[in-house]
Amino acid sequence: VRLMESGGGSVQAGDSLKLSCTISGDSFTINAMGWYRQFAGKEREMIVGLVPATGNIHYADSVKGRFTFSREDDNSMMYLEMTSLKSEDTAVYQCWIATMFNNWGPGTQVTVSS
Repeated sequence: VRLMESGGGSVQAGDSLKLSCTISGDSFTINAMGWYRQFAGKEREMIVGLVPATGNIHYADSVKGRFTFSREDDNSMMYLEMTSLKSEDTAVYQCWIATMFNNWGPGTQVTVSS
């Protein structure tokens, strides 16, 4: 399983940004998928998670109403649309899928200046 994020960058507070994640590999079942972020010097936290089999989706309170998860029907890509960005959203963002194991991409930096 290989995951690769793109779309990070430096923006101003209030701006929007859309992250993409390419999912590739052979013969795996996605049990769950979503996005994490990691603040400098801290453990990563889940900000959105989806169970494809049920459609259940959960957003962290810190991003609810501002961030939107989406994906391609074939699960080859997933996205994170981020609006009304705040300086406290500055972090490394990683896409994640749960197969037999947890898999994360290398991450993309998002920096929000106030």
